[in-house]
Amino acid sequence: MIHDGENGNEKIDYYDMEEKIDYVFKVIVIGDSAVGKTQILSRFSKNEFCFDSKSTIGVEFQTRTVIINGKVIKAQIWDTAGQERAVTSAYYRGALGAMLVYDITKRQSFDHVAKWVEELRSHSDNTIVIMLVGNKGDLVDLRVVPTEDAIEFADEQGLFFYETSALTGENVETAFIKLFEEINRVVCKKALECGNGYYDAASTIKGSKIDVISGAELEITEIKKLSSCSC
Repeated sequence: MIHDGENGNEKIDYYDMEEKIDYVFKVIVIGDSAVGKTQILSRFSKNEFCFDSKSTIGVEFQTRTVIINGKVIKAQIWDTAGQERAVTSAYYRGALGAMLVYDITKRQSFDHVAKWVEELRSHSDNTIVIMLVGNKGDLVDLRVVPTEDAIEFADEQGLFFYETSALTGENVETAFIKLFEEINRVVCKKALECGNGYYDAASTIKGSKIDVISGAELEITEIKKLSSCSC
């Protein structure tokens, strides 16, 4: 399977990418139940939409490998049921980014966004990148959450924002890639602050809950705890 490289017009073999993973990013998807979190993840990871989709029970994750600034990144994206009792601190632990999803046709799902941001920030590092996503953008006639309201909230909270449609795929890819690019920017900045001068994937940021995992150290059943950088 051949993909266009994001840097230049080179062709990248997918299976070759899998063998040359530079880093693994953990990203979580949060938000109320039935806002389309699982469908967004399915659209991004497998380019699929399931009309018979059932509510997520517990926690699931999907992966996809992309190229960000010349580095091969495996995104490990975690999805949960969207109920507070199902979301534990372990779910947030090690997350470098979060996609916070609401349904543009359900005002209550947007009204709960502030609570999700508070929950997220209380359990994760203060440098976590948050992408606010208004899903079901294809249901224009049923919209009850104005785009302007979401933009205002995102500006106030320092979040990135996109409206998407998991059904049509509109902006799903764009939102995820933007999230990964910002994660990469934040982690590179932290590496420089540590005095490394380069992106050291075999270390974590001192005093931080962030784990940047090198591809060679990825374990699906257990992600090993990495040593802190010496800054």
